[in-house]
Amino acid sequence: MKDGERQLLGLVLAIIGFLGSFISCALPTWIFTSWNTAKGLWKSCVFDYYRTTQMQCKTYDSLHDLPMDFQAARVLIVIAIIVGIFGIMVGVVGGNCTTLMSNKRKNSKEAIASGIVFITAGCFVFMPVCKVTINITMTRMLSNSVSMGASLYIGWAASGLLLLGGGLLCCSCYCRKKIDLKVEYPKPCLCVIP
Repeated sequence: MKDGERQLLGLVLAIIGFLGSFISCALPTWIFTSWNTAKGLWKSCVFDYYRTTQMQCKTYDSLHDLPMDFQAARVLIVIAIIVGIFGIMVGVVGGNCTTLMSNKRKNSKEAIASGIVFITAGCFVFMPVCKVTINITMTRMLSNSVSMGASLYIGWAASGLLLLGGGLLCCSCYCRKKIDLKVEYPKPCLCVIP
């Protein structure tokens, strides 16, 4: 795979991972506490299956209503989204498919920098998703009233895509190819002394 194709694939995967982290943050389905109640980072929802198939959501009144892992997840996911926006900007500027920079070596450095930024964003998404999943698993051992929601699965996929896309961007480096130069030495000068 050529460097330009690798950069483009890494950037596309990282952008999809960024969108996944944004969706994971916005959806209110991180935890299902019972068969009709879901909790997210920003609001909790109740599904009314008997009367209608709609859900009624309300935002949290204060931070004290949230568990500690959700409070940390809020901060880390928002930081990951901000870092992801920065990574997209750096990746678009430094891509081989754009002509914003004339030097291929500078393009390569920009692509590596955006790869590092995307890997950082992937770690920021991975940590809260992993922590909430561990807490759900520990709670399920005691009682079977809590289960994982769709936002956690989306968060797992998003962190994986961010890490994979960032890794592909970091692997795209500009290497100078060996150029065969024909070296000519000046002919020796014979000096005749009269």
